[in-house]
Amino acid sequence: MLGRMAASIRLRAVVRGDVQGVGFRYGVWRLAWQLGLTGFARNTSDGSVHVEAEGSPEGLDQLEAYLHTGPRFATVSYVHAERAAATGEFDGFEAR
Repeated sequence: MLGRMAASIRLRAVVRGDVQGVGFRYGVWRLAWQLGLTGFARNTSDGSVHVEAEGSPEGLDQLEAYLHTGPRFATVSYVHAERAAATGEFDGFEAR
């Protein structure tokens, strides 16, 4: 686990637009699972989707790129993303 943590970073992102009720969280979950990332995606009361993910920089780059488009029926108007040190707190990835 120590080697995995050393190569891991954390992505925190807020996605705004028409992103709830269109399968956005499940698209994020599916891609995160394929990329071996851990964390979660959840809807927030203001209509945005909040994503916290940990893993390789390359995997997080791919996930962040997806956040700018989302699934077929989503309309993304804005993504705020930042990177931080990984904490290792997640066991898998959840759509909450």
